[in-house]
Amino acid sequence: MANVEGDKTLRKIADAFKELAAMVNSETADVEVAPFSRACSFVSPLFGCLGIAFKFAEMDYVAKVGDLAEASKLITTLNAMLDRDIEGNCVRKAGSHTRNLLRVKRGLDMVRVLFEQILATEGDSLKDPASKAYAQVFAPHHGWAIRKAVAAGMYALPTKVQLMKKLNEDEASAIIQMQNFVAASGPVILYIDRLFLSRELGIDW
Repeated sequence: MANVEGDKTLRKIADAFKELAAMVNSETADVEVAPFSRACSFVSPLFGCLGIAFKFAEMDYVAKVGDLAEASKLITTLNAMLDRDIEGNCVRKAGSHTRNLLRVKRGLDMVRVLFEQILATEGDSLKDPASKAYAQVFAPHHGWAIRKAVAAGMYALPTKVQLMKKLNEDEASAIIQMQNFVAASGPVILYIDRLFLSRELGIDW
């Protein structure tokens, strides 16, 4: 399998989310749609590297990030995007920017938990880290058929070594970049949750 884009995917992800975290932690804390969707797009290849178990997540995530990138041409901030959908009474409609943002946030959360589990797990298998991340983030929102398909796909996951090779990383640098992403993505995910909760939209639909 060829290396993803031949360069440091994990570093690009970590650096982009550090910038978003800085926005979130600033006094204005108004995250713009364009840099957000750009940072999220760097995560897309990672789903592809995980193989068939996360194929559904990759397709869904890539489509939703693409929608947010399109939205960024017309809407400046995530705040404005949610308010626009609320005014249009289309928050929960399939294809709404707000619904897509919630799905993208879930994808980011899955990767964050996956990295946490990889960092905490000995050995070369990704089955436990990926299973735990899926169970925590995606499984509550999926029906029986998807959960069963994902469970079957877990046996086709790459090993940690194979994943690092696909991402063009050695283990030492990968550990650092995973730690950086976990640290930076936490505040960004929390920020998105607060956008929804402050408008009483909920985050479990």
